Amino acid sequence: MKDYIEEGVIQTANYIIENNATVRQTAKEFGISKSTVHMVVIK
Repeated sequence: MKDYIEEGVIQTANYIIENNATVRQTAKEFGISKSTVHMVVIK
């Protein structure tokens, strides 16, 4: 996996864990779609 993709996955997962955030909140924080959050989390 490309380093920048891996870093994005880690940042997204950490945000969800640290903030007990929903998919909707996470998508808004990172400026991505809810579908993208789902794809990132399951990888």
